[in-house]
Amino acid sequence: MPGAGAGEPIPSASAEQSPAQASGQAPGKYDEEVDRIFGAGGPLAPAVGTFKPRQSQTEMAKAIAHAIGTQGTLIAEAGTGTGKTFAYLVPALLWGGKTIVSTGTKNLQDQLFSRDIPTVRAALRAPVSVALLKGRANYVCHYHLERTLQNGRLTSRDDVGHLREISRFMKMTNSGDKAELAKVPETASVWNLVTSTRENCVGQECQYYQDCFVMKARREAQQADVVVVNHHLFFADVALKEGGMAELLPAANTIVFDEAHQLPEVATLFFGTTVSTSQVLELCRDVLAEGLAHARGSPDWAKVVTVVEKAARDLRLTFPEGGTRLSLPQIPPSSDFFPALEKLKEELEGLVDVLEENAERAETLEQCRVRAVELLEQFKAWKAEPPKKREPKKAKDADPGEEEAGSGDAVLWVEAFASALQLHKTPLSIAPIFAGQRAGSPRSWIFTSATLAVKNDFKHFTAQLGMTGEPAVTWPSPFDYQEQGILYVPTGLPEPNTMGYTDAVVDAALPVIEAAGGRTFFLCTTIRAVNRVAERLRAEFAARGLAFPLFVQGERGRTELLDSFRNAGNAVLVGSQSFWEGVDVRGEALSLVIIDKLPFAPPDDPVLAARIEIMEKKGMNGFVHHTLPEAIINLKQGAGRLIRDVDDRGVLMLCDPRVISKPYGRRIWQSLPPFRRTRVQADVIDFFRQPKP
Repeated sequence: MPGAGAGEPIPSASAEQSPAQASGQAPGKYDEEVDRIFGAGGPLAPAVGTFKPRQSQTEMAKAIAHAIGTQGTLIAEAGTGTGKTFAYLVPALLWGGKTIVSTGTKNLQDQLFSRDIPTVRAALRAPVSVALLKGRANYVCHYHLERTLQNGRLTSRDDVGHLREISRFMKMTNSGDKAELAKVPETASVWNLVTSTRENCVGQECQYYQDCFVMKARREAQQADVVVVNHHLFFADVALKEGGMAELLPAANTIVFDEAHQLPEVATLFFGTTVSTSQVLELCRDVLAEGLAHARGSPDWAKVVTVVEKAARDLRLTFPEGGTRLSLPQIPPSSDFFPALEKLKEELEGLVDVLEENAERAETLEQCRVRAVELLEQFKAWKAEPPKKREPKKAKDADPGEEEAGSGDAVLWVEAFASALQLHKTPLSIAPIFAGQRAGSPRSWIFTSATLAVKNDFKHFTAQLGMTGEPAVTWPSPFDYQEQGILYVPTGLPEPNTMGYTDAVVDAALPVIEAAGGRTFFLCTTIRAVNRVAERLRAEFAARGLAFPLFVQGERGRTELLDSFRNAGNAVLVGSQSFWEGVDVRGEALSLVIIDKLPFAPPDDPVLAARIEIMEKKGMNGFVHHTLPEAIINLKQGAGRLIRDVDDRGVLMLCDPRVISKPYGRRIWQSLPPFRRTRVQADVIDFFRQPKP
């Protein structure tokens, strides 16, 4: 049950323990004040119309207050409905000093800054200043907007209209944050032309430097008591030491990671390195524009960049279109990839030579030269020659190629997209890097999420971040899952790797969707499954005369899909990973969550394969110690979409028969909320027919 001990070396506690017991500290000065604030007569009740005292929320706030007071660390798993946001905001705003709150997504970041923090700050009458800080790609750049307006290189009518809207927006906005401009979709291609990157930012030489929205946001963050960031920005800036976080961290007294289960993946992304052919094409675009603007006539800039562009595109074409992910040892030595990579480096060297001869003509050309040098160094840093043919080796012999590409500190791999090829160097463990980040000045570190433990065991999460012996506590959800929901695993489904599995899932799901009156999230583990499920449901709804609106990931933006789903009241939404977490639909609009398969990582993931290889060399079981815990945490997120409030009722339909047939299945369902369980479809139909209590 929730709250059971997590086992060594991570101390665990239940909600029945006091925060002092949980954190190993004696009861402190904060408990009485926390009780008052979160009590029935406290300041939160009138500030939040729906607020009700919850013991788990109060105890979690006490534990966080103790961690802050002792400059300690707390790993806090809070079941859905605990109210973890207020539980960390109250002690952070009152006693946290300079606080950085990092969230999983920009949507949650905006919600914290615009709604949650102002509510708590007003209720507590806390005199704290708050700033929102995002990555530079979220802020319109004066310089690049002006250049795009002048050179008129837009090709689509949509882009022209979007650019007009952005230009109007710039005359009214104080922040420059593109999230404020709802008329232009976040995915619109024009944003790439009117925002800056670390590589193409002109910096202090820019004529708009004093008005720069990125610099303004950073200045405000420096001065604020509470700064709201997201995990991507936190790790990108720490890794690059670009400015934002690298300057904020030394002054921070408290760091709170909300949605902390995402940290290992995000940190791995940013402490690795990636270089892409698309970066080369962007550089060529800018070199051509700046060369013609400041050094027209000599050299022939079009000719200079054309050979580099061709080399980049030729490198991309050495792999099939899209979906290719290969580690270095998996690339055949005879592949065209290796000579194409050498050719690109050769052409980049020629571009650097030309830019060096002309860099003095303009600051922007010098900037292009710096970018070209950096790109060339990144391509050179990636292994250039094909891997040597492997000879049979003795048990004690080491394989240097294998060490570099798989079993050492990092794995080298390539990923092919429709129009770009990326070369990655990914650390196999971020534990030593993250431990180094935490080893600086004494401060409190709070890690919280609804999904950090596997069957109440935190070791998978803590091991990935290099934490041992830190207090880890579970506060169970206040929801009555036995009464509010059912876990339904249908009978008769084939194994997930068989042909026609997705169709069999749809066949099993249709009667349940009909009984639920729509009101369904159909969560899939692949985009291919999303498309097939949508195709089948569209046809079946029409054939059966079911008037359920059908919303499909990719057909519209995520926010727009969710708003339409909520407003419809009887819709079916089919989605993949982006709808498994961070989605909150309360009430009857969502009464059925269908999950097609257990969310195991794809077997062709080169980083996962290398990690498992290392673990198994150490005598560990890669599936048991890594693959399975990752899948369980992901599954808990998907299951958590169903019951979001005390009055919600619903069915979690888990279609994968392995949850019953495999020995590890028990560990999976014991990690899920304690719903009533059934394998009988009639039980589910009856549940939906019952009147709401």
